Amino acid sequence: MTTPDIETLVTQFVAKDFAKERDFLAEIVKVPSDNPPGDCAAAARRAQVLLEGLGFKVESHVVPDDVVRENGMISATSLIVREKFGQGGPTIALNAHGDVVPPGRGWTHDPYGAEIVDDPKHGPVMVGRGVAVSKSDFATYTWTIFALRHLEAQGVKLNGTVELHLTYDEEVGGEIGPRWLLEQKLSRPDLVICAGFSYAVTTAHNGCLHLEVTVNGKSGHAAIPSTGIDALEATSQVLNAIYAYRKELATRVSAVPGIGSATINVGLISGGINTNVVPDRVTLRIDRRIIPEESPPTAEAELRALIEKAVSNRPGITVDIKRILLAAPLIELPGAAKVIESLRSHGSRIFQTPIERTGVPLYTDARHYSQAGIPTVLYGAGPRTLQEANGHMADECLRLNDLQRATCVVSLSLCDLLRG
Repeated sequence: MTTPDIETLVTQFVAKDFAKERDFLAEIVKVPSDNPPGDCAAAARRAQVLLEGLGFKVESHVVPDDVVRENGMISATSLIVREKFGQGGPTIALNAHGDVVPPGRGWTHDPYGAEIVDDPKHGPVMVGRGVAVSKSDFATYTWTIFALRHLEAQGVKLNGTVELHLTYDEEVGGEIGPRWLLEQKLSRPDLVICAGFSYAVTTAHNGCLHLEVTVNGKSGHAAIPSTGIDALEATSQVLNAIYAYRKELATRVSAVPGIGSATINVGLISGGINTNVVPDRVTLRIDRRIIPEESPPTAEAELRALIEKAVSNRPGITVDIKRILLAAPLIELPGAAKVIESLRSHGSRIFQTPIERTGVPLYTDARHYSQAGIPTVLYGAGPRTLQEANGHMADECLRLNDLQRATCVVSLSLCDLLRG
């Protein structure tokens, strides 16, 4: 069977079955899975029920309570679906996360209503928290399996296994989602596609370092400041050093399009006892984004040294530095090229616009697969940009036409891979 014939089979099947795919997504969106607080077991149970209702055998892997609490969540369950085609062949995992950031304020629609509204320019749009990031790809990847089943029934020979990895901890780093699945040896795919953006194939992204820095001094009466050791004054030196360092980082520009430069930001600050007391302690939370060309351990050591040096000339001042997070960058590994070019080729034709390979400055849980040596890319039904979809903002939305087309693209690309 020729490639045009296969494309026709896929696009016709997805179009005919699209109302079911849309309704499945709506049911996923309707179940809150805010993280924080990270009580996501109920959302996983609902997804499991829906998938079993579609005829899938679903493995439910409950993460132990102590592990969940260590990662700042209340409950987490990962789901795996395994679909085998033919004999032998590669194992390809499709990963999407079901936890979402809390809705926040400013919504004009119910965040969990999955309401469909008509956009005069783009047609039907579904509105709801997580509909674009990344519950949409629960639907994309599920209907990819249905499309592959349809191709096989039409005589297309496929060999390999497709796994759905549906996890619930991306918003806090993915440590007990993808990483836990790999560490527990519950899966070892040959290739992974993670939830992404349908107008580009993401091949790399930044890493991230979060540090909590506590500057310690000594309290004293504000009427006699010399009786104390001012932690806030010392902190100002740390801040000045960080902001000077920010300018230096701006010159470290990644060669990967879309990523830009390394960055640093102080996002939280707290301290002091009262207005009339010399502050004895100030705590900072720092976010340092690490470009793919950098070494995460080197980046951390460099920042720690900068902070310690900033207060080294202040008697009585000490600093405690605690790592909160160290996420490695996603880098393109050997073996990813074939899926990248397949996604780009089918995507450019179906979306009728060039589909580029790019990097993004944020970080995702896709990195855990890459760190395990598994070629990994991001591609799915997400928007052209997070801004277009109001990602992590009020009235998050997804163009349903993008969901339908992305399902076709992923299905055709997996068909390429399973046909060898």
